[in-house]
Amino acid sequence: QVQLVESGGGLVQAGGSLRLSCAASGRTFSNYIVAWFRQAPGKEREFVARVLWSGSTTAYAESVRGRFTISRDNAKNTVYLQMTKLEPEDTAVYYCAARNAGWSAIPSEYTYWGQGTQVTVSS
Repeated sequence: QVQLVESGGGLVQAGGSLRLSCAASGRTFSNYIVAWFRQAPGKEREFVARVLWSGSTTAYAESVRGRFTISRDNAKNTVYLQMTKLEPEDTAVYYCAARNAGWSAIPSEYTYWGQGTQVTVSS
């Protein structure tokens, strides 16, 4: 059973930075895709970024490209989301998700999910 645990959320002023962590356990992830999604109140869950666990290929939503960076530390079984130049529109619950298949930006196509971590950006 795969377990994903997010951490690192909090309250930050606009223009600030946060780093989210997603600690994975339960199996090896050599062919997994790990992604970050977010969900703001009253909105649908949306794709933010994804990375191939065993490679360096990444992809980003247009709204965060150039501001957010996804990375992974295989030795620690952890995926990170470095967020800079945060905007009030980035306020949401951020979720880590994983799937053992190809690229996808669709939440329903991900098998494993963490519990989420709240990010609040004040103006």
